[in-house]
Amino acid sequence: MKAALYYGKEDIRIGTVPDPEIVLPTDAIVGITHSCICGSDLWFYRGYWPHWQEGYRTGHEWMGIVEAVGAEVKTVKKGDRVLAPFAFSDGKCEACEDGVPTSCYHGGFWGGENDGGQAEAIRAPFADATLVKIPGNADNDRNLLKSLLLLTDVMGTGYHAAFSAGVRPGSVVAVVGDGAVGLCAVLSAKKLGAERIILLGSHDERIAIGRKFGATDIVKKRGEEAIDEIKSLTGHGVKYTLECVGTDVSMQTAVKITKPGGAIGYVGAPHGDNPLDLGYLFANNIRLSGGLAPVRNYIPELMNDVVNGWIDPAPVLNLEVSLDDVPQGYAAMDNREAIKVMVVND
Repeated sequence: MKAALYYGKEDIRIGTVPDPEIVLPTDAIVGITHSCICGSDLWFYRGYWPHWQEGYRTGHEWMGIVEAVGAEVKTVKKGDRVLAPFAFSDGKCEACEDGVPTSCYHGGFWGGENDGGQAEAIRAPFADATLVKIPGNADNDRNLLKSLLLLTDVMGTGYHAAFSAGVRPGSVVAVVGDGAVGLCAVLSAKKLGAERIILLGSHDERIAIGRKFGATDIVKKRGEEAIDEIKSLTGHGVKYTLECVGTDVSMQTAVKITKPGGAIGYVGAPHGDNPLDLGYLFANNIRLSGGLAPVRNYIPELMNDVVNGWIDPAPVLNLEVSLDDVPQGYAAMDNREAIKVMVVND
C-alpha cells in the first residue's frame, strides 16, 4: 500500500509499505479515508527532531472505515466509520485510569516507528480503548466529516487548554497563537462561556477565522509589545491564558499577560529552551496546567457538540490534497500558505 514517509529535512515522499495485518486480538485494521498534516509535523519536517530516522511513517490524525478486527475487539466492527485520537492507549493502565491516556504505559503515537495516518490503511492497537465510532449521518455530510476529523487532535488540544485553565462563563481569556490549535482554543473558550476572548496572532486569514469562532479583540504585536497592549486593554492582564504555540517567546508572553491569581492552560508542543520565570509565577500565584492533551477523553463530548451543530472547527482545514500530494501539503504549511491540510484518500 501507499504511505507518506520521512527521508530528511523537507523531504517527505510517498512510498510503498507492507499492508497492515492483525497482530494481536485487540487490533483493528482501518482503511483510511481522511487524515491531516499537523503544525507539529513541521518540527521533524524542518529538521528540528534529530531522533527522526529515514523511513519513518508520518501522520497522527486520521479517520476511516474498519476493514477487520481481532477476536477480542467488541466496540467496533467491519464497516464502521471511526476516528482515532493522535495517541493509542489500552484504557486499563494506571495512567489511563488517571485520565491521561497520552501517557499510557503500553500505548504510543501514530507515525514514526509506528504506522502513520498519512497512508491507505493502518493497524490500530487497543481498538476498543482507542477508536471512536462516528455517527452514520456523517457519511454524506462533507463539512461534518471535516469537523469530526479535527477531534483527532487540534480541537481536543485547544479544548484541553481552555479546560485546564479553568475558563468559565463570563471570563476574560487570552489565546496565544493563531494556528489551528489556537483557533480551536478560541472556539473552546467560547464554548465554555468566555465573554471576552483576546487572540494574539498576526495572519489576517487566521484572525478572520478567530473572529468567527468568538475572538472579540486582536493583538498583532509580539513579545513585550504584546504584553503592554494586553495590559492596556485589560488593566492587569487576563485571568485565563491559553498558550498554543510552545516557543520561548509565546510561553514568556503567556506568563506576563496573566494577572495575579490567574491560570495558564498550556498545550503548545515545546520547542526551544522554554525557560520559565518560576519566581514570577510563585509571587503572583499563577497556576500552570495543561500538557499533552488527552484528547480521547474529550472526543465524546466534542463529537456531540459537532454533530448537533454547536461547534464547527472545519474552517481551519483550508487546503485539501490527495495522498499522492502530501509532500506539497507539507510545503504549503511550511510556507504558511495553509493553516491545516486535509488529506483525502480517493
